[in-house]
Amino acid sequence: MRVLYLTVFVVIFDQLTKVLVKGINIPFLNLDLSGMRYGQSFNIIGEFVKFTFVENPGMAFGIDVGETSKLFLSLFSIIASIGILIYLFKLKDEKLILRLALALILGGAIGNMIDRTFYGIFYGYAPIFYGRVVDFINVDFFDFSIFGRTYERWPIFNIADSAVTVGVILLLIFQKPHSEEKVKDSDEEIKTESGDDINEINSEQMVSVDGENNNRKDNRPVDYSGTEEGKN
Repeated sequence: MRVLYLTVFVVIFDQLTKVLVKGINIPFLNLDLSGMRYGQSFNIIGEFVKFTFVENPGMAFGIDVGETSKLFLSLFSIIASIGILIYLFKLKDEKLILRLALALILGGAIGNMIDRTFYGIFYGYAPIFYGRVVDFINVDFFDFSIFGRTYERWPIFNIADSAVTVGVILLLIFQKPHSEEKVKDSDEEIKTESGDDINEINSEQMVSVDGENNNRKDNRPVDYSGTEEGKN
C-alpha cells in the first residue's frame, strides 16, 4: 500500500528531528552530535514559534500519566500501532483520504512509541519501555485550561504529535460524508434489490394469469349449433 510511504516518511522525519534536538553519540561511526541543552530555547518565528528542548514522560502534548503508568502506555502504543496497521490493510479499497489520515496517525504513533520503548536504553537513563518522548515545537497560543492545568502557550510537541493531530482532524472532517455516502449506497442497493424482487413477483403473477386464461379457453364448451352434428 502506497500510503505506508507517508507513514515511513513521518517516522523518519520525526526521529531525525528528535536526534538533532537531543543529540547522538555513536563512536564506531565517528558520529557525535551535541544537540540542544535540556530547556534550551531559541526563536524560529519571533516569540510565536520557538524550538524548546524538553522531554515528556507521559502522553502527547506534555500530559503526564505518572511513573507507574509508563509501562502500560508504552505497551499500549505498540498494540495501538499494530492495530492501526492491520485496520489500514483492511481499508485498502476505501477512499484515499481515509487511508492517508490513518497513515499519518500510524506514523505519529510509531514515532512516539520508539521514544518510549528504546530511548531509555539508547541514551542510558532508563530500562526498556520507560523512555521519555522528545518534544521541541513551542507555539504561542491563547491561554486555556485542560486536565486542571492552565497553559499560556500550547504544550510543547513534536512531529509525531502533529501527524496524529492532522490525521484525526482529517478523519473528523471526511468521515461523516464518507459514512453518509456508504449509507446512501446501502439504501440504493436495498431499493434495487426490492425493485428486482417486485419485478420478479410481477412476472410470476403475469405468468400465472396467462396460464389461467389459457386454461379457461381450453375448458370452454364447443358450440356445434352451426354444424351438421348440431343439426342432428
